[in-house]
Amino acid sequence: MPASDLPPVRVLGLAPDLVDYEHAWDLQRGLHADVVAGRSPGEILLLEHEAVYTAGRRTEDAERPTDGSRVVDVDRGGKITWHGPGQLVGYPVVRLRDRAHVKDYVWFLEEVLIRTAADHGVTAVRVDGRAGIWILADEAPDGTPRPDRKLGAIGLSIHEGVSMHGFALNCSNSLEPYGTIVACGIADAATTTLSAEAGRTLTPADVLPVLVRHVEDLGPQHIALTPTEGTPA
Repeated sequence: MPASDLPPVRVLGLAPDLVDYEHAWDLQRGLHADVVAGRSPGEILLLEHEAVYTAGRRTEDAERPTDGSRVVDVDRGGKITWHGPGQLVGYPVVRLRDRAHVKDYVWFLEEVLIRTAADHGVTAVRVDGRAGIWILADEAPDGTPRPDRKLGAIGLSIHEGVSMHGFALNCSNSLEPYGTIVACGIADAATTTLSAEAGRTLTPADVLPVLVRHVEDLGPQHIALTPTEGTPA
């Protein structure tokens, strides 16, 4: 199906024009209300954030930063994570084509990230019971064992069949901020970036066109431009 069957993609800001987290959240909430009311088809927002920790609804106190950093508590699923420069974040504020199959929508977001990584020479996979995309445990070039490593995170909030929040793909960001939290509540795994896995620098600006192409290829199967039959506008 053509990309015209999707809501528009809007780039809110990439480095050096980083986007404040709460500004983007306010924008999402306004868009969500417009989509629910039938005033808008929604938008797929892509951006890089200023550095921030955000805590989903299931975050436990012991998983929060140990250095006193500020945390924004949000209404998405999942636990605590970090957003910041070098990470490509996507917020599809859109109506699900089938509101009863949220797992299919999560699959779509994961598949976009998996295909984007593959096009940059990195093999990422799903891991049962763990949302997002992963690099499986292996050995470093020097023979050092490496654990499973999270490359992309997903956290959603879906009300009245319309999604908010979305995904974060680590491209060229520092991994130091993850050292002060239990990222996504998973203590027995690590975090990585496309740049680290590919062996060359891949910024969000480098990765964005490829990711948009996969959103356009897969999105029409999972995103509705208008309310579906039986769904109030």
